[in-house]
Amino acid sequence: MTEFTDIPVVRLGDRPDAEIAADFRAAYGTTGFGYVTDHGIDPDLVEALFDASRRFHALPLERKMAVAVDRSHRGYIPINTSTDVNSTLATVTRPNQSASFMMMREDAVADPSEYLSGPNRWPELEGFREVLETYAQAMGALGNRLMRIALQAVDITDTKAMSAFENPTIWLRLLHYPPQPAESPEDLYGSAPHTDFGCLTLLVQDDVGGLQVRTPAGTWVDVPRLPGSVVVNVGDMLHRMSNGRLRSTPHRVINRSGRERYSCPFFYDPHVNTVIEPLPGTGEPNFPPLKFADFLRSELEAAYDAHKPASGQGVSA
Repeated sequence: MTEFTDIPVVRLGDRPDAEIAADFRAAYGTTGFGYVTDHGIDPDLVEALFDASRRFHALPLERKMAVAVDRSHRGYIPINTSTDVNSTLATVTRPNQSASFMMMREDAVADPSEYLSGPNRWPELEGFREVLETYAQAMGALGNRLMRIALQAVDITDTKAMSAFENPTIWLRLLHYPPQPAESPEDLYGSAPHTDFGCLTLLVQDDVGGLQVRTPAGTWVDVPRLPGSVVVNVGDMLHRMSNGRLRSTPHRVINRSGRERYSCPFFYDPHVNTVIEPLPGTGEPNFPPLKFADFLRSELEAAYDAHKPASGQGVSA
């Protein structure tokens, strides 16, 4: 793996996909993180999203708890209720110092054949749902374009490879990181060191800072806001699908700025019932097949209080 000191920039715009795919391969085959520019997302929509996030997190706790996260992973996730216990990058015993609101695909009725299917839990907050749904639609289109480019970057030209994304799993998370005291313990994180478990993460963040990615040598590199860009990184499932050619890079958040930090990651993943395995054409498989839903269940039940099986019960089906 290649050591790095800077986060690369990948420009979209109206460039030929082959050119973009070459830049994508260079960035995500080494760093695993990049700034994507000329992406077509309306900056006014991004600002409206941040405004919606700040208004939600400013609500009294009881109003946020009225839409507390449920077992379909939708709703409010209070601070101190998620811990990255599965992290192989650090010994994590303290919960993440962040609160968030999570929306996923809107299912009017939960489908028992699909893990995490269900309706979203919307707060009573004017314009909130409309902004989030508009933003999720725009980012879903961008995620689809980037997935096609990612596959082209590893020489996958079979259009059937995108069939897993015809009904994708999407997650939009509005994160709020309160400032951590300067004297806080070293193992207290806004978000503990981890890799993302899906395919693509598309992040917009404010100018407070705190996001860092780890190099192969173990150095932590800052990822400050680049105006007009979306920070995109590869997750574990795309790492597997690409047979290791695209990197899922460890990252963390530490907010010792003395200011409130807001960020809004959008996760673009395959349908939950997809079997994840190295795609044909990527060489001798380095990873065994796994069902995405089974992997998600194990991760969520380990990390989030809301997903832990009730006392005396086994793992949920």
